[in-house]
Order: sequence, then C-alpha cells, then structure tokens
Amino acid sequence: MKMFTAELEDQLREVFQDLVDDVTIAYFGDGDCYTCSETESYMEEVEALNDKIHLKKYELKTDVAEAAKYNVTMAPSIVILDSKGEYRGIKFNGIPGGHEINSFIPALLEVSGAGNSLPKDVMDRIEAIDKPVNIKVFITLSCPHCPGAVHTAHKLALLNSNVEAEMIEAQTFDELSNRFNVSAVPKIVFNDDKELLGNQPIQQFLSTIEAM
Repeated sequence: MKMFTAELEDQLREVFQDLVDDVTIAYFGDGDCYTCSETESYMEEVEALNDKIHLKKYELKTDVAEAAKYNVTMAPSIVILDSKGEYRGIKFNGIPGGHEINSFIPALLEVSGAGNSLPKDVMDRIEAIDKPVNIKVFITLSCPHCPGAVHTAHKLALLNSNVEAEMIEAQTFDELSNRFNVSAVPKIVFNDDKELLGNQPIQQFLSTIEAM
C-alpha cells in the first residue's frame, strides 16, 4: 500500500524542486521489526520523487560498520547524508509518517543546501557549542507540535558538528520512552539528562545546552 496519494506526490515533487545538491537516505532495517517494511516502502516512494534523492538500504545486524558510523542502534532508523555522503547528525528512529513528514521533508531540503538563515546572535550561540551534545526528541505521529521540535533539533545538528539530533517515535521504541518517562510529547532530552517539554524556540534549546 502506497503512503502517498497522487495529489501528495505532485505536491512533494514541486517541493523537491528546491533541492540544491544530492542527498542520500540511509535506511536501517532489522528483519521483520515493527514498521520496518512500511518505513522502507515509504523511503522508496520518496526516492522516486526526485533524481537528487538516493536511497541506500542497510540491515542493522549485518551492516555493523555502517551502523556504527552513524551511531545507529535501533530499527527502523534513517540518517540523511549530504552530497559528499557525510552524516550531518540528523537521524529519525521510527517511521517519520503522520505529522512527522513535516520534519522529514525539511531535513532533506536543508541537508541538500536549501533552508533559511538564522539571526546572527542565534548563529553565534550555535557556533559556540564546543562539546558533544545528543538531542533526543520523543514524538508520536499524531502530534502536530512535534515536527517543530524535531526540526529545531535537526537544525542545530546541521549547523554544528558537535550536535547529533534524533527523532524517536515513542510507541515504536516504548522501552526507551519508559526509560525517559515520556508521558507527553514532544519531550526533548539533552545528553540523556536535561529535559524540555513542548515545541520550544531554538533559544530555549540553546539555553539548555549552555547550562550543561
């Protein structure tokens, strides 16, 4: 069963006209894992919409070196690689369906080189991040506020190589959700320690990082 209607495919083809450079979707499955087949089909449909989008498929248990390269430990997982094949810290754990298409599509565009600039004071704070920062954004596919939080986390990763940002679909990875006491989304966890709740502005993300 296709994820996209013909109408949505046409809309996405138009959106993808803004892609600047090629991007690669690195998909990691794990046999018959929950939503793996659905996620793989989804990525195939996305690849077919523009010649600048490429899909590479890996298996978590057998493609160990590739998984380690991108810090992939769960399946299904997706990382977005730039035109040089480099990982920019942008990862999706679980299918980026439902409302999360609104974080997945911008991720492809921004890794390709499209995207809006940020104010200088914000950029200065992002560039000043000099320590490793992992940002986990727990989401559900029915949450309309979650894509904004995911996009903000991904933006920070794209702009500073010390930051890695990952969407985590809370229901698919319920053990991890339980570990971090996820009872509402989006829940944002920094280095498995500091937390924010809700679709916070980028300044709040930065203040949390700066206080760590």
